[in-house]
Amino acid sequence: MRGCVFVGSLPKLKDNDTSVPPLCLSSNTSQFRYTWGRKGHLSANRMTRIIKDIVAMNYSNVRWYVFGDDDTIFFPENLVKTLSKYDHRLWYYIGAHSESFLASQYFSFGMAFGGGGFAISSSLAKVLAKVVDSCLERYHYLYGSDVRTYSCISELGAGLTYEAGFHQVDMLGNTFGLLATHPITPLLSLHHVNHTDPIFPKMTNIKALQHLFKAANVDSQRILQQTVCYDKKLVWTVSVSWGYAIQLFPYNMPLPEVLKVPKTFKPWRNGNVMDDAYNFNIRPIQHNPCDRPVVFYLDNISSDKNGTITSYKKSSRNCRSHMPSLKKLKRIKVFSTKLDLDINQLRSPRRQCCDILPSNAKDLMKIGIRECGDEELIVIKW
Repeated sequence: MRGCVFVGSLPKLKDNDTSVPPLCLSSNTSQFRYTWGRKGHLSANRMTRIIKDIVAMNYSNVRWYVFGDDDTIFFPENLVKTLSKYDHRLWYYIGAHSESFLASQYFSFGMAFGGGGFAISSSLAKVLAKVVDSCLERYHYLYGSDVRTYSCISELGAGLTYEAGFHQVDMLGNTFGLLATHPITPLLSLHHVNHTDPIFPKMTNIKALQHLFKAANVDSQRILQQTVCYDKKLVWTVSVSWGYAIQLFPYNMPLPEVLKVPKTFKPWRNGNVMDDAYNFNIRPIQHNPCDRPVVFYLDNISSDKNGTITSYKKSSRNCRSHMPSLKKLKRIKVFSTKLDLDINQLRSPRRQCCDILPSNAKDLMKIGIRECGDEELIVIKW
């Protein structure tokens, strides 16, 4: 895997400065018009033309070109694994639309939003690089680089291949709901991290992301994968977002309800009744704090040849009416083996199962994650 950060002009750097990633100078695009409006960015032309710049570098054995913004966080191992299920010799334009219904409708549901990142196969990229200048001339009135790229690819006759692991994150505030209910696919990217709350409490955005990567670096393909199990004796529903957080509902909740995204976040924009409409199923947050799930956040992680143990610590909350067994519970440990998806599992994913394991300590719950049986259902145990 190779790459660089494209810039309009090269900054002055010390020769031994290792804190800066490789830099590439994007080509001059002053000859192209940009007429979207005063709030637009002339850099949209330059960013669109990067596809021509990078192909012209003529790197050997390139299969995929992956693009993102300056605030896009990628999970490289998962990108490589996910793209491996596609044939780079064919034309592929892979990405995801926005979480916002209005944004997707305005730009296009067929467009890969640039902030979430997108991938173009080498075969398509070589052709796109030859025609992108003509597209810049025709689409001078469009807003961003991603919609220009989409328009040009559309003219070539190719369409979007949707991958739910790319995340534009067109929302503000607390993104817990989005991260705690990730689709059954590897996490590929996160965006707008400086516009949202830290994903872990009592941390800065940077520290919180570093904390998440502690888990991702141990088991990248499992990060944020949601597993749900039920405690028959205590009548609890437990939802594990591996490497991030665990939600414990002190009651039975059917799986389809657990999989809905809790609306912990706010819309990216306000002013239209549809600003708060999203491209996934929403579960409203209960007004009574005691009706909400108890959340346990990732505390630490350890691994050896036998597997991985992630430990989650209860977050503080304002509720005094919970049952004694729930009040005593302070920590949850999750036991798993490293996830290594084969090509069939990537093409036909299946959620894994989990079990509540015996624990001698009243303040500790133990959970084991495993593959489900052929006919096994993730269902409430009565």
